Amino acid sequence: MEEKDRDVIERIQKGDTDSFAILYEKYVDKIYKFIYFKTSHRETAEDLCTQTFLKALNKLDTFKIAQKDYFSSWLYAIARNSVVDHYRKNNNRNEVNIDDVWDLSDDSNIEIDLDFKRKTELIASHLKNLSCEQREIIMLKIFEDLNYKEISLIIDKSEDACKMSFSRAIKALRKELPLSLIISLFFIKLQ
Repeated sequence: MEEKDRDVIERIQKGDTDSFAILYEKYVDKIYKFIYFKTSHRETAEDLCTQTFLKALNKLDTFKIAQKDYFSSWLYAIARNSVVDHYRKNNNRNEVNIDDVWDLSDDSNIEIDLDFKRKTELIASHLKNLSCEQREIIMLKIFEDLNYKEISLIIDKSEDACKMSFSRAIKALRKELPLSLIISLFFIKLQ
């Protein structure tokens, strides 16, 4: 039987930091994919994923008991902020909305994972006309299979705003794409 995040967090907050490995194993693939989707660079995603879990471990004592059912949202928010910080630090692009890392490229010499690029080019070509918020909500809802409550905690918007944004994004995609392509969006998962 899988141990609940709440129980593991309480043990960690009482000093059993070795139990963090349970949370790490449970979420590392999801957080890595989330970061990878935003960076398109394997090494960058690995580094930022590691940083995310280190930040989470170091800040777990600040995680409130009432939020323990939303640990994954808290972790995604840390990952999201890590990606934004990475681009701020490495690109210094004052003229670009740093929250919209979708359109930013990493100027480092890290080789782009071509397999990932191939898988996401089709998706990206259709999502590029959406707002950065809509793209992020679609990614969290479809690719990460999060509910609207979790998404609202990650992007700091209300649940209703997230639902409305998702609905408008799908409606906009319907105008551009055949229904079969929109449906396929729901079945594409990152490897």
